[in-house]
Amino acid sequence: MKNQMKYLLLVPGIILLAVFLVMPLLSIFLPTIFTEAGVTLDSYIQFFQDPLNVRIFIRTLRVALITTIICVFLAVPAAYYMSRCKQSVKGILMTISIFPLLTNSVIRSFAWITILGRNGIINQILTSIGIVEEPIQMLYTEFAIVIGSVYLFLPLMLTTLAGVMDNIENDMMEAAESLGANRLVAFLKVILPLSLPGIIVGSTLVFTGTLSAYTTPQLLGGNSNTVMATFIYEKSMSLGDWEGTSVIAVIMIITTVIAMKVLNTIANRLDKRGGDNA
Repeated sequence: MKNQMKYLLLVPGIILLAVFLVMPLLSIFLPTIFTEAGVTLDSYIQFFQDPLNVRIFIRTLRVALITTIICVFLAVPAAYYMSRCKQSVKGILMTISIFPLLTNSVIRSFAWITILGRNGIINQILTSIGIVEEPIQMLYTEFAIVIGSVYLFLPLMLTTLAGVMDNIENDMMEAAESLGANRLVAFLKVILPLSLPGIIVGSTLVFTGTLSAYTTPQLLGGNSNTVMATFIYEKSMSLGDWEGTSVIAVIMIITTVIAMKVLNTIANRLDKRGGDNA
């Protein structure tokens, strides 16, 4: 009776997954491979035969990768400081760090437009102090997309890493220093390896989030820096190409799954290595 009850409790969740996840995915995927000629992958082959599509796909991966790397380099020292400061200060810093997540994506993007535009804050400063004579084109570039994406997803990396580093005892740093290592070496040899699981999880969140982000690339990248998410919108709303839209959506899903699988594999290998060294 108890075993039957356990399975019955799973039924509502299974139904919800089937209706709101499996069925929508199948409705996107099946039309791309089942045609009047039978089962075929021609839609995907044609997608990657188009140089424009390949450029958009590579640009999306490049933006996601650069955003992830920058978030890691910024979040590691910041998270370490947050994990070692006073509790009252930590609360203030944590609130400040998650502020971008609490604001609307359109508002965030327009804020960066006023900063990165030709008449924006940065260009006004650069021209006023004589570093440049003419305003630099920063808005509607890949650079602008990366900056906006870092601002959006850095809190995810930061909060994830701060939680991991909170559990690392100060005694480990002190032990490394007592053996002759300076603070930088002790951090790189002790704290950083122990923080790798958090870095992997944070990287997964940032990379997959950047892959699927729409508002930031649309407003900061412009029409000349299309990424996969904005490409879906153009295909569906502007061109009415629903089959092409489905192909792009499936490619994005597969890319996201592969990225998550790779990062999870790295995390598992690191866990095994840590267990072997223990």
